[in-house]
Amino acid sequence: MQFKDYYEVLGVARDAGDDEIKRAYRKLARKYHPDVSKEADAEARFKELGEAYEVLRDAEKRAAYDRLGARYRSGQDFQPPPDWGTGFEFSGGGGGGDGAFSDFFESLFGRRAAPTQAAADHHARIAIDLEDAFTGAERQVTLQSAQRGADGRVHMVDRNLALRIPRGVREGQRLRLAGQGAPGLDGRRGDLYLEIQFKPHRWYRVEGRDLHLKLPVAPWEAALGGQVIAPTPGGRVELAIPAGAQSGRRLRLKGRGLPGAPAGDLYVELEVVLPPADSEAARALYRRMADELRFDPRAQFDR
Repeated sequence: MQFKDYYEVLGVARDAGDDEIKRAYRKLARKYHPDVSKEADAEARFKELGEAYEVLRDAEKRAAYDRLGARYRSGQDFQPPPDWGTGFEFSGGGGGGDGAFSDFFESLFGRRAAPTQAAADHHARIAIDLEDAFTGAERQVTLQSAQRGADGRVHMVDRNLALRIPRGVREGQRLRLAGQGAPGLDGRRGDLYLEIQFKPHRWYRVEGRDLHLKLPVAPWEAALGGQVIAPTPGGRVELAIPAGAQSGRRLRLKGRGLPGAPAGDLYVELEVVLPPADSEAARALYRRMADELRFDPRAQFDR
C-alpha cells in the first residue's frame, strides 16, 4: 500500500486554511470531472481529489492525518503505525463505508463509524495491557478530539474517562459508554464506542482468545524430556517436555488463554537455545559432543 499526500493532491501547503482547500478542490474538480475532462486519467484523478478533500475538509480527519507528520512521501510504501489512531476520538458517520475510497483511506479511517450510525456517536481506539483483559480492571483513559476554535483553527482537546475493562475482552471488541458521545440534534447525547487494541506484550502473541508463547529450553531438556516451568497470564505452570523435542514443537495448554465461553488456549512453541561456548571448559564439552555423538544435522542432503 502506498502513502497518499493529500496536500500534494490538492496542491496546497500543509498549513492551508479551509477556504484555500475548498477553492483548490473546486478548481481541480472542474478540471478533472469525467463528464467534461479530456484527460485520460480524469476519473481516477477526480476520485483522488474527492478523497483528499474528504480528509482535509473534515477537522477530525485532518487532525488525525496530520499526526502522521510530514515524514512520509507520496507513493512511499506505507503501513499505519501500530499505535495509529489510539486515543483519538472521532464522531459518527465516517466515510469509506461504500468502498469508494482507497485502501490507504480505509486503513486510516475505514474502521470508524459506519454511515448508518448516529452522528452524535463518537468512536475511539484505546490500547490496554493484556493482563487487564485477563483479569478485568478499572482504568483512567485520556482521549483527544479535534475541535474548531473561534479563530477557525483546529485545536486538540483532552478528556479523561473512567473505564471498566471487562474480563475476557477481545482485541477489536467495542465497549459502549452510554451518553458519552456528542449532543445530537434532539439534544440527547450519543454514545462513545471504544475499540480495544492490545499493547505489544514481551512474551505473548494474541490471536482471538488464544495466546502464543515462545519458550526457550536447553538442549538436554529437549533431548531427554522433563518438567520445566512456563509462564502463563494466570501464573507459572509446570509443563512436560517430550523427549526428543525439536525447536518449533508446539504444546497446547487448554484453557490458559483469554477467559471466555469457551476460554482460549495457550500454545507454547519450544525454542532450543544453545549454551554459549564462552569458556575453555564449554568449548571442550562441545568438542567432546562433536567427537562422541557423531551427529550430522545435514545428513538428509546426502540422500
